[in-house]
Amino acid sequence: MRHYYTADAIRAAEAPLLAALPDGVLMRRAAHGLASAIAGELRARSGGVFGRRVCAVVGSGDNGGDALWAATFLRRRGVAASAVLLNPEHTHAAALAAFRRAGGRTVDAIPPATDLVIDGVVGISGRGPLRPAAAEVFGASAAPVVAVDIPSGVDVHTGAADGPHVTAALTVTFGGYKPVHALGECGRVELVDIGLDLPPSTVRGLEAADVAARWPVPGPHDDKYTQGVTGILAGSATYPGAAILCTGAAVAATSGMVRYAGSAAANVVTRWPEVVAAPRAEAAGRVQSWVVGPGLGTDESAAEALHFALATELPVIVDADALTLLAAHPELVENRSAPTVLTPHAGEYQRVAGHPVGADRVAAARELAQRLGATVLLKGNVTVIAGPGASEATGIDAGASEATGSDGDVSYLNPAGQSWAATAGSGDVLSGIIGALLASGLPPTEAAAMAAYVHARAAGLSAADPGPRAVPTSAEGILAHLRSSVAQL
Repeated sequence: MRHYYTADAIRAAEAPLLAALPDGVLMRRAAHGLASAIAGELRARSGGVFGRRVCAVVGSGDNGGDALWAATFLRRRGVAASAVLLNPEHTHAAALAAFRRAGGRTVDAIPPATDLVIDGVVGISGRGPLRPAAAEVFGASAAPVVAVDIPSGVDVHTGAADGPHVTAALTVTFGGYKPVHALGECGRVELVDIGLDLPPSTVRGLEAADVAARWPVPGPHDDKYTQGVTGILAGSATYPGAAILCTGAAVAATSGMVRYAGSAAANVVTRWPEVVAAPRAEAAGRVQSWVVGPGLGTDESAAEALHFALATELPVIVDADALTLLAAHPELVENRSAPTVLTPHAGEYQRVAGHPVGADRVAAARELAQRLGATVLLKGNVTVIAGPGASEATGIDAGASEATGSDGDVSYLNPAGQSWAATAGSGDVLSGIIGALLASGLPPTEAAAMAAYVHARAAGLSAADPGPRAVPTSAEGILAHLRSSVAQL
């Protein structure tokens, strides 16, 4: 499990170490890790370290000190090191003195032959875009950048970049990940352990081992009913494909049973003969979750299907057209005692919430989740999943523990790593996966996060199917690779 921490939580964890260690030890510990990461990047790009050229762009404060110490350690390994001091009067004095003693030189601009630039302008306390002088320095160089802790000009909590900012090929961070490392453009991210004692956070990211450990696997005494029966209310005469995609995803996600109810029954059963179909929800039979919305339309029959599902005591995922219907009747969700999962993209979010998502996507998801008492999966290249109990404030409760934090208290960040899932019908597949996981008994926030992880993985596999070079894919291709993505876990 990956945990993401606010700047305040990191500083609170650093405080006892700073008090206990001799002055400068923690900074040099971080800088050693930074220098090792930069050396690895130099080897990967040019085959060696000795004789390569790096230039640190140095701001005031500890972030600039980290960059200067790292350049100093690299200089001792035979790297030609220079530094642009953006604020010479406030440069970290001890780090600058060590840099000069090691043979580092200060310059007015990044030298043209530089192999890597070290971004040491601002750290986790920084706010706003790059100042004009810093933007000019970076803009004059085409060399790849290694960012210290965060890319300067990118918000540490939201990942937003409102103006000039550093585009990093690699970001090296210390102690713990911050939300920007999932939400922002940071390139590859490496974490350096500097000995911080950090509690589990309530903003998390699932990793392969986490999903593998939690994915439903039938036991020796399970049958098709005990593994979960998923009910699908999707599709219409206009959009039968949505029903096929959503139902097929539920079939592929788990080994339980899928019941479909709606006007696309013939299309669904022709494609998925294992599905039990009925013309309407009331005739579908017993299910353990409902998926309602993909391709359903917004007419009276669609509204009836949504009302039917939300009136049950079963977990319900509300997607697509059902979100449009819900925007006019939010009380249908507000008064539910059973779990509800909403899966809006930005436009659907605005319809339901009454305002745009804004720059802070975590806060936006949490606000809507709290207001409606539902889990909210906010779609995007980085999908944000927020439970109804999570705080509206971005970041974590530094005192939260994994043992006591409930499913509703946790938010998940799921960076797709690519945008192949941004294709028509992809959301229908995601809804079917979530529905199947809810039917299996998984908690709603965890089910949504696991589904998002596997969905993104299936999209990547689909795009790479013909060979090592990715090619355009489709929702059908993503669905076709769903079982493979689970199997690889």
